[in-house]
Order: sequence, then C-alpha cells, then structure tokens
Amino acid sequence: MELFENNTSFEKDTRKPLADRMRPKKLDEFVGQEHILGEGKLLRVLLEKKDVPSMILWGPSGVGKTTIGWLMGKQMNLPYVSLSAVNIGIKEVKEVIQKTKFQRIVLFIDEFHRFNKLQQDTFLPQVENGDIILIGATTENPSFEIISPLLSRMKVLTLETLTKDNVIRIIKRALDEDRELKVSSLKINEDIIEELAILANGDARKALNLLEICYKMVREAGKGELIIDHNILREAYQRNIVVYDKKGEMHYDLISALHKSMRGSDPDAALYWFVRMIEGGEDPLYIARRMVRFASEDIGNADPHALPLAMAAVEAFNFIGPPEGYLALAQACIYLSLCEKSNAIYEAYNRVSADVKNLPEYPVPIHIRNAPTKLMKELGYGHGYLYPHNYKDGMVKQEYLPEPLKGKRYYNPKERGYEKKLKEFMERARAIKTPAG
Repeated sequence: MELFENNTSFEKDTRKPLADRMRPKKLDEFVGQEHILGEGKLLRVLLEKKDVPSMILWGPSGVGKTTIGWLMGKQMNLPYVSLSAVNIGIKEVKEVIQKTKFQRIVLFIDEFHRFNKLQQDTFLPQVENGDIILIGATTENPSFEIISPLLSRMKVLTLETLTKDNVIRIIKRALDEDRELKVSSLKINEDIIEELAILANGDARKALNLLEICYKMVREAGKGELIIDHNILREAYQRNIVVYDKKGEMHYDLISALHKSMRGSDPDAALYWFVRMIEGGEDPLYIARRMVRFASEDIGNADPHALPLAMAAVEAFNFIGPPEGYLALAQACIYLSLCEKSNAIYEAYNRVSADVKNLPEYPVPIHIRNAPTKLMKELGYGHGYLYPHNYKDGMVKQEYLPEPLKGKRYYNPKERGYEKKLKEFMERARAIKTPAG
C-alpha cells in the first residue's frame, strides 16, 4: 500500500479547473523547459536514471514547477506529496516526514521561500540522509530566500518563461484532448489562439484559465455555436484580472510591476502598484521584504542610505501597525524609486558565487591567515602580513586573493551616485596594490 494516496490523485477525473485537467501525465507530454528536459539534458538524464536529488525549482508562475515535481515522483516510482508553504506549518511537515520512516517519498513544497530560515532548518537531516527527495518550488531568487546549508545540498534548476509557441501548443492540446471542450465542439481560429497565448505572457496556467473563462462565457450565452472571438477573449481577460488573488498569479504580476517601477525610477507607478497590493489584502511585510531586497539588488552602494531606510520602514510598520504604518512603507517605496540605481553588488555576488561553485577551494594565502597559537606562528601563519594602517593613506601593496585568482575583478561599481565615489577610491587602492608595469 502506498502512503499519501489522497495526495497522488492528479489522474482522477473530477471537476477540476482546465489547467489541472490538462496537467501532463508523462514526461513526453510536457511542453517547455527544453534546456533541462530535452534529450540529453540534465533533468531528463536524472529522471531516466531514476537518480533525482533534492532540488529547488526556481522560475515564474505557470511554467511547470508543480508538474515537474509530480513527474519526478511518478518516474521514480515513489509516493508524491504536494504541500504549500502558504497554508501549512512546520508541524504538518514534520508529521509527513515522520512517515518516511516507513517509505521514502518525493516531498514537493510550493512557495518554499515562505518558510523562514529556522523552519527551513527542519529539512536538513532528511535531505542529508536521503529519507526524502525534497523539491522546493519558488518564484524568488534562492540565493536570497533559501538558507545556505540547504542550497549546498540541493540542486538549483532555473525554469524559463514559456515561449509563445509553447503556450500555443498547450492551448491546442487542451482543445484536442479535454473531454468537455471536445464534446462542446468549441471553435476558435488560429489568430485568436495566438492572441490568447500573447495575453498569457508565458504562463500556461493563465492561458488555460483564460480559455476556460472564454468557454464558460460562450456556453452561458446560449447562442448556438460556441465560438471564441476577439471580443469574447478581451472580455474574459478583463474578468480574469479584476479580482486580486494574493496567492495566485496576480500576486506575482503586481509585485513584479512594483519592483520594475521602482527599478525604472517611476515613483507614481510604484506607489500605484504598492497601494493596489495593500488594498487587495496583500501581506504588507511581503511587500516590505521585496523593498529590502530591492535596496541591495537594484540600488546597492549607489545610495547607501537605501537599505537602512528600507529596514527603518519595516521597523516603523511593525511599531505603528496598519493603516498608519502603510505610510512608512509608502515613504520607502517613493525613496527607493528616486534613488540612483546600481546592480553592481548583485552582479558581483553572482560572479563570486559562480567561482566558488565551479573552482577549487583555494587555500587562504598564508600571510593573511590567523595565528592564534604558537604552532601556527611557527608554521608561518600571518608571516609577512603588512598592516595597512602603518602606511600612507592606509593602503599598501599586498595580495588578498588566492594566487590562482590574483587580479580577478568581481565588483565593478557604476558611475552613479555614491558608487562613483567608491569606484574612485577602489581604483586608487588597486593602483597601489598592483602598480602599473
């Protein structure tokens, strides 16, 4: 008998939404993500070998994260448990994990980033010893949202937004294979299918939801043939976005709009999207966390005041509470929008991260090692270190990177805001450390 049989029921034909009814039942039906699922690509090879490790699936909404998780369970011939960090806590997770004493499982957790760092620690022992294959799905950058010990034990796979052709294939498959749509003799021409795919913006779930709304509209109209035309599609699209679903795709669309408006230095648009989310019932601290992230990712040292101001807004909101506390967040939203922008820190971190993951673990140069014991001093730890404060301007020619990385440049500040001043100082320091010639 399999565990969690109530959670492995994708194939039961109940009255689910069209998007769930059309979920692929086997790997060959999956559309998109060829860079990891194409012939000879990493995930397909792992699935064919039935040797799937714990992993993080990072990508936008509606690109197949949940389906890939389920296909992993099916391919591995293991029970599949699907949970969401939105509506469960660690207590429920522990109850599920307790059952792995009897059978190994594929544990899929949607919106994994919503677990805090202490909660994420819970998974470490089971991931380490292989009791579970943990599949965490997230729309947020794992580098910021997932704890390092888990990231070091899990493979991170980046999923891409579906192409227009991918979405068209998915729509046509629904029209050809869904029993309800076939029986109804629904008609929709190629131009409307293409328009629907464009409106879906790379999100398969949104495309199928739109198609289903169109179908219900023409069915309820009761005017003979069921034909989806341009006017029906546009009306269905408007109906689809009227209500803000703080757990669905609008949640991601609006936070994306807020982030991009701040990045584009448009305070009016940023404030509009901020208030849309607040009035729609979004968790204000979710928005605040995005602002704190934005302060480092998109502003960084171009304006060093951005990060402390964002943190101050969070503290002010927690101290005052709603609705007055919304003003502190609105203040931060406007300030962040009007800051000089730089993604130099984000780029530098990614460059270093790539080297740390792909290059050997070079030893620390002996002259900058710590020497707290007599033996370490005898071994030469710290020998030859030049104390910068003893030199003019507090700088001295000395190498701090491992020898194989000598001369490597990770941080490239922009010619904007305070970062321009930092760049001037950095170039002076580099010139002293590595004189010309």
